[in-house]
Amino acid sequence: MQASTIFYLFTGFLILDFFVEKYLDWLNAKHFNDPVPNELADVYDAKDYQKSQAYKAVNYRFEIITSTLSFIAVLIFLFFNGFAWLDQKVSAITPSEFWQSLLFFGILFVVSVIISLPFSYYKTFVIEEDFDFNKSTKKLFIIDQIKSLFINLLMTGLLLSVFIWFYGQFGKDFWWYAWVFFAAFVIFINMFYTSLIVPLFNKLTPLSDSELKEKLQTLAQKTQYQLDKIFVIDGSKRSTKANAYFSGFGPKKKVVLYDTLLQDLSPDEITAVLAHEIGHYKRRHILYNLLLSILSTGIILYLLSLVIDSQVLAQALGVSHAKFHINLIAFALLFTPVSFLIGVLTNWLSRKFEYQADAFAKQYHNTGDLISGLKKLNRKSLSNLTPHPWYVTAHYSHPTLLQRIKALNLPKKQ
Repeated sequence: MQASTIFYLFTGFLILDFFVEKYLDWLNAKHFNDPVPNELADVYDAKDYQKSQAYKAVNYRFEIITSTLSFIAVLIFLFFNGFAWLDQKVSAITPSEFWQSLLFFGILFVVSVIISLPFSYYKTFVIEEDFDFNKSTKKLFIIDQIKSLFINLLMTGLLLSVFIWFYGQFGKDFWWYAWVFFAAFVIFINMFYTSLIVPLFNKLTPLSDSELKEKLQTLAQKTQYQLDKIFVIDGSKRSTKANAYFSGFGPKKKVVLYDTLLQDLSPDEITAVLAHEIGHYKRRHILYNLLLSILSTGIILYLLSLVIDSQVLAQALGVSHAKFHINLIAFALLFTPVSFLIGVLTNWLSRKFEYQADAFAKQYHNTGDLISGLKKLNRKSLSNLTPHPWYVTAHYSHPTLLQRIKALNLPKKQ
């Protein structure tokens, strides 16, 4: 295949992906004003529903602007041989392809962060502020950005460094070693994320003795779950939105509840939410997601190994011979439609797991508490109650509120 043909494949895939995404966004926006189903009639009052509609519309317009600018920037960089230009610059700095690759990706990453910073600032201090979500200060925002930049550079740099080194040592067989290292890295992060990363941004405190703790301990006994590590995170210092999540496994597993969750939901509703989170653990969803991530990454690394030495791929980006960083970019561009499909499949599996966790919660706690809790969480976050089914298929990791309520209201299996 000619380099020019591959170049047009790059651009074709990018354009196709952009317009598919914009079409899905448009379809979803067309459903913003659909009648609210009877099952959800009590989620919003008239004032909050108008606020929800306005919030959806503002975010839709903002997403169109940011994604379009990003799309145009990538196309300009592609058509004007931006990747080849950057490769020339880093090659002039050092003859080592190892350091060339690290510099290449490091510069791309830092530039992308700098470009996205004004949009992130606007999103936080204009959109989220206008709708009473933002609680972050400008000082905290800047500190968060610096910490995130450092952590992402450290982690991504570590992975890239090891991958590039393996490539230099083993050539196309690098993918085996990279896969093993990635698996160990992901397992480590899953086990220690809440202990090592979260405290850099938030304060975690054990749930204090209370009516809630007694209810949660009773639930743990019923579900035969060892509830010895449940924490409250100070999410309210950045946002009024609430959440809860599970992290780790084995002796390192933890349940984390946002302090906003404790403010917005009753003890019975929080207990129902925890029953849902325990359901994820009992149904081994955390383990399945971990294994799926490792398996899919292994397949992707193997496919990358097939083209990592391809001269024609490098030439399609304006570089005369194959280099790890150039061929990795070319592979990512060719992989664009596959990435979209993987996202669709991953979201389908995630929604399936959410149904299973809801079904588990239904077995061990009052269904009405979970439904009322879900309604409160959706009202608090001004969620879209009428998303387009295609948009849900492509982007939702959770079923819609209506889908979850209908599933929860089905008769229990005997």
